[in-house]
Amino acid sequence: MRKKIGWSLVLVILLILGGCGQRTKASDEGKIIIGSLGSDAEIWQYIAKSDAAKKAGLNIEVQDINDGVALNTATADKKVDVNAFQSYSYLVSFNKDSKSKLIPIATTYLEPMGIYSSKIKKIKEVPNHAVVALADNPANAARGLKLLAAAGLITLKSDFDSGIGSTADIVSNPKNLVFKLIDDKTGPRVLKDVDLATIGNTIALEGGLNVLKDAIYYEKVEAGTKENINILATASSNKNNKKLKKLAKLYHSSEVKAYIKKHFAGTKVDVNQPISYLSN
Repeated sequence: MRKKIGWSLVLVILLILGGCGQRTKASDEGKIIIGSLGSDAEIWQYIAKSDAAKKAGLNIEVQDINDGVALNTATADKKVDVNAFQSYSYLVSFNKDSKSKLIPIATTYLEPMGIYSSKIKKIKEVPNHAVVALADNPANAARGLKLLAAAGLITLKSDFDSGIGSTADIVSNPKNLVFKLIDDKTGPRVLKDVDLATIGNTIALEGGLNVLKDAIYYEKVEAGTKENINILATASSNKNNKKLKKLAKLYHSSEVKAYIKKHFAGTKVDVNQPISYLSN
């Protein structure tokens, strides 16, 4: 009799636990863990609480991870479902360096990189032997060099790699610019110590700079800058994930676009293009 009671009790407990497990699984349907940093994390915190997210039936958890490599690694390891912080070229460079297989699933915006100076007001005023601060990560260094070339300060090889190109690819440097590699997060702080600095917009905003007002030259939205468009990135196994496709659509909703435009003074230019646009 005791054995029967004991087995009956075990069965009841298992049924209760099974029911709890089902309820937990059901409550997690639609949940997305998104990793981000800086002003992007701020945007996603807003999106997570927005009416648009509720209407889409998405439960979004935002994890603020203040390091790009760590963010991509967490995404590759599936500790987060998707991340939002990087340009397409940064992702390509990361995949090459780490042998990861992260993929872009949506475009978000172009954040123009700018050339900043606390000493010079116009590109034509750049002196000989000016010291130029470049990011010490390959993707942003290459992007900075392309921006300097677009401004007419240097000339790059015709086959310059936008993901990993370096100062070794400069074929003409008429002003004999001197390049100094820095942690790109310190860009705004080093302005007093250099003549020029190429700074990405997220870092610039955090340093109180507006690329449209404070930069002496900045990127425009055009074919030559499409590799600099920011994206949502995820593990390749999530290529057809319906929740993430919903998330991409949510980002470009009128409510979210209005918030971004208001809070970032137009410095995050909305880009709603198919992923194929980036590689064509």
